[in-house]
Amino acid sequence: MEYHKTKDILHVMRMLGHRNINNTLKYTQLIKTEDDEFVSKVAKTVEEACALIEEGYEYVTEFMKEGIKIFRKRK
Repeated sequence: MEYHKTKDILHVMRMLGHRNINNTLKYTQLIKTEDDEFVSKVAKTVEEACALIEEGYEYVTEFMKEGIKIFRKRK
């Protein structure tokens, strides 16, 4: 959570007391593991976006010209 707030991996590494950055990367989920599979969904309206968030999807990005938002959830 601290990394997502600060975007400073070295700060998080020091805060957790890790000597090896790889340990910190595991905790911040910045490294890929083999089971990183997602289900993706698209929302075109605010109502669709709210429904996806309530289902546990997380916001990824938005295509401004098309007016669609992309969400994902781990399988």
